[in-house]
Amino acid sequence: MTLVRRSALAIWIAVATSAMAQKPAVNPAVKAPDHASSYYHYGLAKVYENQAQQSGRQDYATQAIEQYKMALDADPDSRVLSNGLANLYFNLGRVREAVDAAKAQVARNPDDADAHMLLGRTYLRSLGNGEGQQSQEILNAAISEYETIARLKPDNLETHLLLGQLYGLAHDSAKSEEQFRIAQKLSPGSEEVTLSLARLYSEQGDLKHAAKVIADVPVDDRTPRMNFALGSIYDQLKQPKDAIEAYREVLAEDGDNQDAKKALAQSLLADGQSDEAAKVYAQILKGDRQDPQALIRQAELARQHGKYEEALRLLQKANAQVSNNLELEYNLGLVYDALGNFDESAKQFRKALDDSASADGKYQDSDLVNRAMFLDRLANVYREQGKTSDAVAAYAEMSALGGDYQLRGTDSTVDAYRDAHDWKSALKTAEDAAKAMPTNREAQLTYARQLGDAGKLEEGIKLANAQKTGKPMEDREVAFVVADMQARAKHWKEAIATVDATEPLAKKPEEKAFTYYFRGSILERQKMFDQAEVDFRKGLAIDPNSASIQNDFGFMLAERGVKLDEALTMVKKAVAYDPQNGAYLDSLAWVYYKQGQYALAEQFARKAAQRQPNDPSIMDHLGEIEAKNGKLQAAVHSWEMSVALYATALPPEADPADVAKVQKKLETARVRVAHSGAAKEGGATKE
Repeated sequence: MTLVRRSALAIWIAVATSAMAQKPAVNPAVKAPDHASSYYHYGLAKVYENQAQQSGRQDYATQAIEQYKMALDADPDSRVLSNGLANLYFNLGRVREAVDAAKAQVARNPDDADAHMLLGRTYLRSLGNGEGQQSQEILNAAISEYETIARLKPDNLETHLLLGQLYGLAHDSAKSEEQFRIAQKLSPGSEEVTLSLARLYSEQGDLKHAAKVIADVPVDDRTPRMNFALGSIYDQLKQPKDAIEAYREVLAEDGDNQDAKKALAQSLLADGQSDEAAKVYAQILKGDRQDPQALIRQAELARQHGKYEEALRLLQKANAQVSNNLELEYNLGLVYDALGNFDESAKQFRKALDDSASADGKYQDSDLVNRAMFLDRLANVYREQGKTSDAVAAYAEMSALGGDYQLRGTDSTVDAYRDAHDWKSALKTAEDAAKAMPTNREAQLTYARQLGDAGKLEEGIKLANAQKTGKPMEDREVAFVVADMQARAKHWKEAIATVDATEPLAKKPEEKAFTYYFRGSILERQKMFDQAEVDFRKGLAIDPNSASIQNDFGFMLAERGVKLDEALTMVKKAVAYDPQNGAYLDSLAWVYYKQGQYALAEQFARKAAQRQPNDPSIMDHLGEIEAKNGKLQAAVHSWEMSVALYATALPPEADPADVAKVQKKLETARVRVAHSGAAKEGGATKE
């Protein structure tokens, strides 16, 4: 016996033919729907529709449409057939025909919810395809359809959610919230409803309300998605402890959620829990040893803890996984800078700039922030190398970004010239900026400072005072500029009086702490150490983490050779806050020197000199430490550099007494080196 296999099409034909053969007789005077014929063509239409979906062949789709039309000819009032044809058009992407078919069905049956839903779906698919007025018309049409559906099916949860989202697109927040609230009543614990409401409030900028919507759901009823969204909102609210709790809830239910682990680690970092964050990143890498983002974050933590070699290893591993990653390139630049590999550091920052460059020179705000950051770091590396012209060129690129970056670039250019002891260029740059930005307070104050250092103190103070506006915070800033100019000119009484006058303007704790710090630093420069200590301690009592106070106070104690253990604790905190700060490194070296820990002192003194090679006092300290370690020839070189730098320094940085001391140490060391050389020629083994 031969087994005959029949196709689905043949089966449908056989069934439909059998149905036709059995159909009852009809009165020819009454035109009734031909259900058998309709069923026959509908069956063929479904077969062709399925084959079109499976094969993607257009001829099957065309056949399906024709069969639907013949079925409708046989039964014109069939909702199933009308909606089926409209739905087929929709699935084929023939939007206009789908709309026409659905509209025709709605016109015949205004309360056909399925037809309205199809028409609404069609409009939804069309959203975003139109422009301007056309796009708005499509949105309005979609809203109209879903309003009708909501009336016809008031208990349909999905309809109210969609309508709420459509009102959101139309910027009608009140109606959007109303629909989400209706949906919330229909399904109080619905994940989609809760997240939609939270999203609505977030988009309105009401983050606290958004968090409350989710937080009001009992903890045991919250889904991982809810908790993750809650953590993200807390992150935006700068509430890391609450974000940590939310992310931990996610992981309690979904322990392998890598996104939640990464978010948790970031929140831990934001909360200052770097050790805990490191543990989470280790877990992430345990699950995926090649996760570049986790490697970058772990490297960042290693760098912050001074483990530069480990940070470099992690970043190089990440570099093997991804390319043109700006965050990776930036972190590589920071690590190479920390290791003193300035050429490679500059290369990484320049690469980040090249990879983030726009062909048309136009940038979003976030891109401008990144480029300014890359340029600032690149210029800083050039300054550490003594490449002033390259640093100035980088700052010029920053200024070209416009807006506030113009002033930042100019101010930094002034600082670069000051580093190089090029006072004329610093003054000219500040003057040009003040003329170019006559209404910019910061530009005028920068110029005022340069005038003061150029010996034009009265002119500088007059320009600075002209920037007062009557607003306490702005006038306070001006006062500190004036006080600094007076102190640098050694007009001590006037400087203290100016600082004292700012006390009533300080409202916040950190502002009061800065006042004490500033006055303490002026008193310290006058060698009024006991009074300076009182102010420094008052400042630290308010702001115990102030790196500036810790550094200056610690150095003052070391310079006097008193309370060295306390000085060491304070200066270590300052260095931990900014490990590449040359002034902080110099202070730490000097404390170690005073404690008799000469090897450690030299280690940090060299780092300080590497970061600020144009500071004469840093080179003087390095010479002292080298001499103590028996490296007399190296000490001579350091003191020679110190004397040369003092020769080009401004009067405030070149106290005649300090210069004389260095000159005397240099001359004495030269004599000792000469005697040592003569002794060696005579066969002696000691200096």
